[in-house]
Amino acid sequence: MIDEALREISRGSAEVIDDERIHKLVKAYVEEGKNYTVKCGFDPTAPDLHLGHTVLLHKLATFQKYGGVVQFLIGNFTATIGDPTGKNVTRKVLSQEDIEKNIVSYTTQAFKILDESKTKIVYNKEWLEELGAIGMLSLASNLTVARMLERDDFSKRYSSNTPIAVSEFMYPLLQGYDSVHLQSDIEIGGTDQKFNLLMGRQLQKAYDIKKQQAVLMMPILEGLDGVQKMSKSLGNYIAVADESNDMFGKVLSISDDLMWRYYELLSDKSLDEIATMKNGVEDGSLHPKKVKEDLALEITARFHSADAAQNAKAEFERVHAKSQIPTDIAEFSCDGEIWIAKALVDCNIEPSTSQARRDIKQGAVKINQEKVSDIQLQLGAGEYVLQVGKRKFAKLKVK
Repeated sequence: MIDEALREISRGSAEVIDDERIHKLVKAYVEEGKNYTVKCGFDPTAPDLHLGHTVLLHKLATFQKYGGVVQFLIGNFTATIGDPTGKNVTRKVLSQEDIEKNIVSYTTQAFKILDESKTKIVYNKEWLEELGAIGMLSLASNLTVARMLERDDFSKRYSSNTPIAVSEFMYPLLQGYDSVHLQSDIEIGGTDQKFNLLMGRQLQKAYDIKKQQAVLMMPILEGLDGVQKMSKSLGNYIAVADESNDMFGKVLSISDDLMWRYYELLSDKSLDEIATMKNGVEDGSLHPKKVKEDLALEITARFHSADAAQNAKAEFERVHAKSQIPTDIAEFSCDGEIWIAKALVDCNIEPSTSQARRDIKQGAVKINQEKVSDIQLQLGAGEYVLQVGKRKFAKLKVK
C-alpha cells in the first residue's frame, strides 16, 4: 500500500523536495495510523475557481486518502498584499469586504473535491496580525535583498525600472511564516511558487521548530487551447461554477493529446486505469471520443451531479451530433429592424459588434441553422434563432 500511495501522491508532480520525508510520513500512517499535515495556501483574490486551480485540490484529496490532514490556508492577511509571483506590476489591494465574499466562494467550491472531515480551514490573519512591528522586523531579517532579487519576476521588474513595493518583498516571508506557525509537514503549490514554498523550509529551520516541511510542486494546467495556462483573462478556462452543459461541452472541446494531461491531473481514475484506456486508444479498441466523453462526465458530475452530467451529455448529442437546437435558450425581443451584429450583442452571445463581424466573416454565425455571410444584414419583423459557434444560442423576436 505504501508504494501505491507514493505513486499516486507523486502523480503528475513537477518537482518534489525531500521525498524521503513524504515516504516516512506515509509509512507512519500505513503502519501506525499516525496522521500528518499538508498545507496549501489560497489567497481569496477572486470569487471563482477554474479547473487549473483544482489541480492542487486534487492533490490535497490524494493526501487525505493516505493520512494527510489538510491545512487549507485562507490568506486573508496576505491577500491584502497580493502575491507578486509572475506579476510585472504591483497588485491592486483588495478590500476586506471583497476578501470575505471570496472566502465563502472558495471554500464552497473546494469542498466539492476535499473531504471536509479531514480538512482544517485556517486564516493567516489570526497570527500574522499578532506579529507586530518587532515580529515583522525579526521575520524580515531572515532574507537579504540580493536573495529576494534572485526571483525571476522581481529581477525583471528591477532591471526594467518597474516599481516593486516593499510590501511585496514581505509576501514570501509571510507565506513561509505560515508554515512556522502551523508546523506543516508538507506544503504543496504550483511550480511558479517554488521560491515561496522553499521559504517555509528555511524559516522552519530558522525558528527551530525541529522539522522542515517537504515540498511538492504541481505543474500549471494548460487551458482549452492546449498552449497557454488556463486563465480567465485568456478565455481558455473551465470555471468550477460553469453550468453543466457548458462544462461538459468545454471538456469535450479539448484536443485528444490534452485529454491525457487532464486525466492525469484532474481525474479520480487510477494511473493503471488511465494506462489501460491509453493502450485501448492506441490499439484501436477504444475511440478517443468515448474516452474524452467519460472525462467530461466525471468532471461535470463532480461539480454538479451524475444526473446533470448525463443530461448534459444527452443535450450535447442532441444539439451537436444531430445539429439540433437546445431545449432551453434565452429569449429576447426588440422593436423594429435590427443590425445582425447588434442583435448578437443584445442577445448576450457576442461581447461586441466588432467580434460579431469577425465571427460572421469566419462563418461562425448562424440564423435558424443557416450560416450568415452578410455583415450588414438587417433583421426585419419575425422570430430568429441566433447561434455563434457550437454552444451559444439565443431566440430573438423582432416586432
